[in-house]
Amino acid sequence: METRETSGSSLNDTPSGERTHIAFFGLRNAGKSSLVNAVTGQNLAIVSDVKGTTTDPVSKAMELLPLGPVAIIDTPGLDDEGELGKMRVRRAMNVLAKCDVAVLVHDASQEFSQAENELLKLFDERKLPCIVAHNKADLLTSRKEGTFYVSAITGENVNALKERIASLTKKDVPEKRLVADLLTPGDIVILVVPVDKAAPKGRLILPQQQTIRDILDSRCSCLVCQDTELPAMLKALTVKPAIVITDSQVFGKVDAIVPKDIPLTSFSILFARYKGDLKILADGAMKLSALKDGDKVLISEGCTHHRQCGDIGTEKIPEWIRKFSGANPEFSFTSGGEFPEADGLKDYALIVHCGGCMLNEQEMKSRLERARIAGVPIVNYGVAIAEMHGILRRSLEPFTL
Repeated sequence: METRETSGSSLNDTPSGERTHIAFFGLRNAGKSSLVNAVTGQNLAIVSDVKGTTTDPVSKAMELLPLGPVAIIDTPGLDDEGELGKMRVRRAMNVLAKCDVAVLVHDASQEFSQAENELLKLFDERKLPCIVAHNKADLLTSRKEGTFYVSAITGENVNALKERIASLTKKDVPEKRLVADLLTPGDIVILVVPVDKAAPKGRLILPQQQTIRDILDSRCSCLVCQDTELPAMLKALTVKPAIVITDSQVFGKVDAIVPKDIPLTSFSILFARYKGDLKILADGAMKLSALKDGDKVLISEGCTHHRQCGDIGTEKIPEWIRKFSGANPEFSFTSGGEFPEADGLKDYALIVHCGGCMLNEQEMKSRLERARIAGVPIVNYGVAIAEMHGILRRSLEPFTL
């Protein structure tokens, strides 16, 4: 099985959220980093005889053929020591939330440790596909039958490890589509994309790009305009569009423009269905009207970006929630990989999450599960905005919940 690197600047790169995430775990000096380098065919991770060389999870986008686009993640040792070591271990464990396949790298010359056994138990509890790779086979004088040995130094069974990783991916799961299942070849779709001061200069954001690609792959056509040009576009069409998909921020305005016999939804709602559970998020929207003064609301985004005046997460949504609920909740914010475990969510009355375009399906579902365990309703931006503008029912009509 071949590997090849993908250019970080290539416009054709598969987004991180669409890649299979393969994480390597193990004790310090088990040879994780050496094995990661052997699997990827390059010096992705720093290798040293000094324990604890890997201090933070290191991720690399690769093509692992014939599996396709993957993200390979090297993690800190599970037995790291001291207060700083505990922080490193927590970061390693956080990788589990977005991991599709786990590789436990064990030093074949040593007995299994408690930390390794506990990790295997955790893999089992989370139903996470895993492989135990007994590394440093080149140092052994005898071997146990039925054990999968590898050597990062000699390359023994490295290709077999790649094959095992590929066999554990979700090959038999039907391919999920953003919008294609709602369309028939030849359909016309209108995308409403406002260009304001928060829009990235010279390009479209990822949800818009991915939706356009899915429409084109469906042998359909898409027309893209801003909300100000939408009335003219609808008037110019001689056929009715199959659906209108809008940025959530102009949901209310677009709803007033688009005739009721044309299906309408948002990019954020499409991603809620694509990577999470649309019914759970729709149910979470019901909490918005019940919020009270002082209730704690967590607003979480899966990416990190420079926040500007009028930012949707930190400014617009809190303002809309106050107006809709008639209450003054207390807002907290997280972004990127920051998202509390279930115990840290229990004090919240509601979680409002972004569409999750930068997160993979595994991580988005992990966040939904943490909210479920904590007993806290969760809603995403698009669903929340639709509810607060009185158009949630209409925006969900294209889907079967």
